[in-house]
Amino acid sequence: MLTSTLLVLMMVVPGLALFYGGMVRAKNVLSVLIQVITVFSLIAILWVAYGYSLAFSGDGKWIGNLDKLFLKGVTTETLAATFTKGVSLPEQVFVCFQLTFAGITGALIVGAFAERVKFAAVLLFALIWFTAGYLPIAHMVWATGGFLFERGALDFAGGTVVHINAGVAGLVGSYFVGKRIGFGQVALRPHNVTYTFVGAALLWVGWFGFNAGSNLEANAGAALAFLNTMLATAAAILAWALAEKLFKGKSSALGVASGAVAGLVGITPACGTVGPFGAIAIGAIAAFVCVWGVTGLKKLLKADDTLDVFGVHGIGGIVGAILTGVFSAASLGGVKGDGYSIPHQVLIQIEGVAITVAWIGVVSVVGFAIAKLVFGLRVSEDAEREGLDITSHGEAAYEA
Repeated sequence: MLTSTLLVLMMVVPGLALFYGGMVRAKNVLSVLIQVITVFSLIAILWVAYGYSLAFSGDGKWIGNLDKLFLKGVTTETLAATFTKGVSLPEQVFVCFQLTFAGITGALIVGAFAERVKFAAVLLFALIWFTAGYLPIAHMVWATGGFLFERGALDFAGGTVVHINAGVAGLVGSYFVGKRIGFGQVALRPHNVTYTFVGAALLWVGWFGFNAGSNLEANAGAALAFLNTMLATAAAILAWALAEKLFKGKSSALGVASGAVAGLVGITPACGTVGPFGAIAIGAIAAFVCVWGVTGLKKLLKADDTLDVFGVHGIGGIVGAILTGVFSAASLGGVKGDGYSIPHQVLIQIEGVAITVAWIGVVSVVGFAIAKLVFGLRVSEDAEREGLDITSHGEAAYEA
């Protein structure tokens, strides 16, 4: 579990930082790296202060309680339950593992409005979103007594809690912050696809900690999640490359990197309950739908989601969450046998998706409205043209 926790940290810094950093223009790369690492760090502190307690203490339907404020009562002697009766792990390990999930979710959001947002506004929004958005969803889905947990919603490693959550918050943010100067008129190309490719590779490696670690035990359940994470990603890479070849004539490095992430997102909620066949199917389907998400849907929404947070994480998370209900069935290679009903489970999965979208949508609107009122959301036009690296942080990534 400690190794899995480190792997999830690697997903954020350097994985996500490089993945995002390569996709923006050279004048904004440092601003993205800074936003990723500082949002993660802010949430890490908030998690220990009150986040862990509200997410995992108590058995309320919608939110926990403050019994473990500042980790009160969490010591080297206390234990956290796993999925096996009588098997526990040190609670401090569970605290840290879940900290990384909260942190990466917040860091994912910043990609949607990169290249034109005020740094202070990002941090204030992260605080509001984490408190009113992430913690209730995490409690509802993963904690005993939580509404969706008790309803039987399946989300093994964070399809709703992490990916749909981040995707919806990012989409709302892209509307609030507004489109980049020149969006739709000039090409706003990635400045370093190599960074993005390396970041995607680090995400894939780190994701084994994310998914297999969510089993909480080193046993066959972790092995299943590990295998599924491998297969879904491979299938998604091939599917995205094929889609690009069919529709654009060429398969791109940026495309296969995006395909990897789409497959990883899609398999996240399903990795512990589907079989290898289901993993391959989910990875391929998620990739094809996400290709549409970052092209056709993006145009329909008229949003400048800079790094396609909603198109990949939001859409991939929705596809994965719903298909979890299908491919978890034993008849399709999953682990759910006697009495399992695909239509019934799919309806529960859709309910979980709908609650997450609605809850995070409302929280995000409120969060961005408050940040706009307090700091303003967008840098000046001159600052945006010069680049956030210099104007917001006083540094340049590359010397002329």
